[in-house]
Amino acid sequence: MPDSSPPPSPNSPWENGWTPDNSRPPGTRRLWLAGALALTTVLTCVAAIAVMDKSPDEVSRTKRADPTATAGADGPGLLSYASPSKQGTPTPDGHPPASAKASGTSAGAATAEHSATPSAKAPSPSESASSHGSSTGGSSGGSAGGSSGGSSGGSSSSSATWKSVRSVNYPDRYWQVSGDFVKLNPVNSTAARRAATFKVVKGLANSSCYSFATADGSYLRHRNFILRAERNDGSPLFKQDATFCPRTSSYSGAVMLESVNYPGRYLRHQNFQLKLDPYQNSGQYRSDSAFRLVDGLS
Repeated sequence: MPDSSPPPSPNSPWENGWTPDNSRPPGTRRLWLAGALALTTVLTCVAAIAVMDKSPDEVSRTKRADPTATAGADGPGLLSYASPSKQGTPTPDGHPPASAKASGTSAGAATAEHSATPSAKAPSPSESASSHGSSTGGSSGGSAGGSSGGSSGGSSSSSATWKSVRSVNYPDRYWQVSGDFVKLNPVNSTAARRAATFKVVKGLANSSCYSFATADGSYLRHRNFILRAERNDGSPLFKQDATFCPRTSSYSGAVMLESVNYPGRYLRHQNFQLKLDPYQNSGQYRSDSAFRLVDGLS
């Protein structure tokens, strides 16, 4: 006998009472679970990498903060810093205080950077005056003072000699007091010859160096690095400014004159003005700063 019972309704619940969800495709729940698992795995890996990188970064920052840290097991330490150079600071471009130290003997060593640098050996004023006067002057060294030197009573002394200072590269020009300054001028009159004659004495601040006195009792001194004639005020600063140490020149029979309180600066002419300039290893500088002490012109 055939079963004539009607088929169950598609919307009828199952035996356990659960109604299937027909609103979404089958397998969607598994996809969500797989996606959540994959996302969890990625986050875990990122967190692990961040933790692993944190420790080396902290060590690196610690080493940078402490350059003296020694090398450890994780590798070599930072390179040690080089010691600062012990090169001296340059002299300021201004006048030193009255208590500035005068060091004529160490001036040559401070500027001996090239073989052409002037020698630090300085002859005494009397030796240099006699030797350069006899080799370049028109008359003998014994009569260096001339009539002017004899009348002033200083030409026969070994520590005071009347001299004129002639340029090497302008041999027709001499140091000459012009107003308050000293310039390199030709000598073409009696007054010019008198203004170009100086009494060379032992340095006021260093007896192995030179000081130049004029006929009226003034001294040649640098101020603002310009050579001029001024009265001696008796101060230590004036004595240093008026003291110049002779250094061997590259020109035969000539000297370079170095400032006693500005070692490394030498008297040179520029635009026929006598000034104090730092040494330069050039032919122009060496010729501009080379002078011959000859017999006094007056």
